[in-house]
Amino acid sequence: MSDDFDANDDLNTFSNWYSHYHGYVSLCVCVGGIVTNTFNFIVLTRKHMRTPVNQILTGLAVSDIITMLSYLPFAIHFYCIHPSSSQSPERNSKGWMSFLLFHISLTTVTHTISIWLCVVLAIVRYLHIRSPTRASSIRLRRNIQARYLVIGTYIISILVMIPNYLTNELKAKTIQDRSGLNETLTNETRPNMTFYYLENIRLGSNDTNPLVLANVWMYAVLAKLIPCCLITIFGSLLLYQMRTKLRQRKDFLKVSASNNHKLNEHSRTTMMLMTVIVLFLITELPQGILIVLSACKEGFFNSVYMPLGDVMDIGALVNNAINFVLYCSMSAKFRQTFLKLFCRCERDCDLEENGYVLREDKNDSYSNNNELENVL
Repeated sequence: MSDDFDANDDLNTFSNWYSHYHGYVSLCVCVGGIVTNTFNFIVLTRKHMRTPVNQILTGLAVSDIITMLSYLPFAIHFYCIHPSSSQSPERNSKGWMSFLLFHISLTTVTHTISIWLCVVLAIVRYLHIRSPTRASSIRLRRNIQARYLVIGTYIISILVMIPNYLTNELKAKTIQDRSGLNETLTNETRPNMTFYYLENIRLGSNDTNPLVLANVWMYAVLAKLIPCCLITIFGSLLLYQMRTKLRQRKDFLKVSASNNHKLNEHSRTTMMLMTVIVLFLITELPQGILIVLSACKEGFFNSVYMPLGDVMDIGALVNNAINFVLYCSMSAKFRQTFLKLFCRCERDCDLEENGYVLREDKNDSYSNNNELENVL
């Protein structure tokens, strides 16, 4: 018991120390992430970049932008302006606490959307690697199907999270002002102060509300554990399928220098998508496990999950913001399109690298597909 007590003490000490910096760190990450995800959206929606995988990555960029836009005012008010966790009428006004309720519900939905889009990404990429096509009609149909999958993911995530909106409840508390400025006043003449707070869900205790418990389990299973398992399965199948295709082409085909460039680009694209998937797995799976433990073990929610809340938040925010770096570093086509759009010196010329020529002509949209779809 003493070891557990010491561990909890250390965790709370770390949590209190980091909370003084979390607001400013998250502000920097959010501002940078909003800018880079806006770049992602602009680049991925160009005509020659429209592929099924890019449709999914566009949906991912939108959900990440929404998450960080909501986190900005949350971090400013609850961490930068009012760094103390103690309740006060200024910090816990009805307006700001109502916003907090909205922020919790919104970011729960956007995180759910993001992780399920990663599942869809792994499945779509795997299915295409397994059965590639060069037929324009099939490629167009796959683009439309990917768009419907993204829209469906958004709608279903919003509907599935409805119980989560109902479990968080705002409560009001009125106390008499006992500040030093009012020491001369009697209890009858002291002004009242009203502040608002979220009702304690008492997770892990015997008197946990059944609706709260059901919602926690549903969120842990549907928004964390199941998508993480599916990501692991289809990510592994994707790697296996890609290695098989590469081995077959190297063993049985005479690959020209130009095709070698394309083959390497396809391999880098798959590894980039795998990196995106693995990063989601690293940030979401531990949180899912912690949620399950919070529901099963008494006191775990307050002693472990809550002190780790800021760390889990910043991990998720960094994951949301880092995709632009991955796309630029591992995809020549994304990098070239970005330079052509945002660098003046490249706007009026065609960029060539690794066998790609980026033009806005419709005929060039599918010019670099050999056996595998040219995404990113």
